[in-house]
Formats: sequence, C-alpha cells, structure tokens
Amino acid sequence: MATVMATTAAERAVLEEEFRWLLHDEVHAVLKQLQDILKEASLRFTLPGSGTEGPAKQENFILGSCGTDQVKGVLTLQGDALSQADVNLKMPRNNQLLHFAFREDKQWKLQQIQDARNHVSQAIYLLTSRDQSYQFKTGAEVLKLMDAVMLQLTRARNRLTTPATLTLPEIAASGLTRMFAPALPSDLLVNVYINLNKLCLTVYQLHALQPNSTKNFRPAGGAVLHSPGAMLDPLTAHSEWGSQRLEVSHVHKVECVIPWLNDALVYFTVSLQLCQQLKDKISVFSSYWSYRPF
Repeated sequence: MATVMATTAAERAVLEEEFRWLLHDEVHAVLKQLQDILKEASLRFTLPGSGTEGPAKQENFILGSCGTDQVKGVLTLQGDALSQADVNLKMPRNNQLLHFAFREDKQWKLQQIQDARNHVSQAIYLLTSRDQSYQFKTGAEVLKLMDAVMLQLTRARNRLTTPATLTLPEIAASGLTRMFAPALPSDLLVNVYINLNKLCLTVYQLHALQPNSTKNFRPAGGAVLHSPGAMLDPLTAHSEWGSQRLEVSHVHKVECVIPWLNDALVYFTVSLQLCQQLKDKISVFSSYWSYRPF
C-alpha cells in the first residue's frame, strides 16, 4: 500500500511539473503561433495597395457559370467593398441584351467580409492581451481564453460560409438595386453575397401573376437563393407593379472565386484546430486531478 501511494505521489509530482511547463511555456508558444497565423489572415482582408496604411487595391473578377451564359460580367473588389460592377444580361424570352453598371459615385459594402475581418481583429486582441510575461495560473484560465478566441474565429468563418437568408421584398428594398446606371428595370432584382470563397451575383426576373391565375398565392420566406416560382407581395416590393402579385420567372446565378478568401478560411481552420489541441492537453491534466483512486 505504501509503495503504491509513493508511486502515485511520484507520478503526481511529474504531472505537476509537466503541467507547470504547459502553462508557462507551451501555452505562450501556441498563443504566438495563433497570433502569427491570424495576422496573416488579417492581411488577406486588408490587401493594401502601397504600404500597410495605403488604400486597398482593386481586383477584377470575371463572373461565370457552367450552366448558363445568360449573365456575364466583371466585379471589382476593393477590400470589403464592390467598387465597380459591369453586368450583361441576355433576356431569355427575346434575347434582348441588357447592360447595367455601378454608378461612378457608388460602392457596395460587403458586410460579410467586414464582419469576418472584425472578428479576426477581436481574436488577435484577445491573444495579444496575454503577452509573454503573463503567467497563467490555472488550466481553466487557458480554457476560457481559448473558448473566447474560438468563438470569434467561428463567427468569422460563419460569416463567410453562411450567407444571409433574405426575402424577395428585402432584396427589392436593398440599396443594391439603386446602385446601377441605367436604373434596373422594375422586373429585375439583384443580390450579391459571399459563399465560402466565392463572390456570387444572382439576378431574379419577375413577372406579374394574372388576376385569374389558379395558383395559390403564398409569398416566399427568406432564402439564400430563391427558385423560379417564388412569389412576393407587391406592397412590400416595387411600387411600379401596382397591386399585381409577382412571381420569379427566371433565376441567373454567376460567381467567381476570391483566392484570398480561401486562404482566410484555411487560416481559420488551422487556428481552430490549434485552439482545440491546446484545450485537449489542458483537459487531460484536469481529468487526472479530478480522479482520486484513494
């Protein structure tokens, strides 16, 4: 019995020494690694033109789709804003070609990119608030910090991977519809959003339901991408349509890959894995302290 207790005490002393090393050395090494990775991620969002304080450079992306050539165009991204858009739409019924572009005095903020960047900045702030001289005293303190950092990183990733679900009236009321010159026809709606590493542009064509239509009118709820047949109430959409009920007749979606968004998503995944690995190491020691054989 005494030998077993002595062995247990010796093992405990070794574990306590390893745990002190983990708190004093390895935790700070992981924090430094996380800072370096997230600073790289942050640089992807700023894309300065000249020097770290310079304006974000403009990047042109050609829109494309493997399923249709109805919509073609070029979007110009400048940091977290669309500074230019040049779009051609071939109308399905008569093959009429419509061209519309951003007015020169307009930019469209991509809130998803802005929010993701802000969450990364908050994660970096949390990490830098514990510099090399700071001494962690308990594993719970490390776990609390990792949870806070992971929350910000998860939110940053989710802003890029989970576009907002909008109703058709919300899209119609969006300021994006008033960005173009010439003005968009009243039977067109446009939406722009980020999905993973892609910048997506969707054009909806509308038509009025006939008063004698036998279709059961039911306004569509929120969605990332509405399908043909989705309906909307004109009272909450374009006033030009009067009291006529509207239906989506055609949907055209085109997209382009933003390489630095892909980089950012990889950095988020690696950072989350590092956080989880450190949490797991802390938890191993915590489970030992809670186990009492005698």
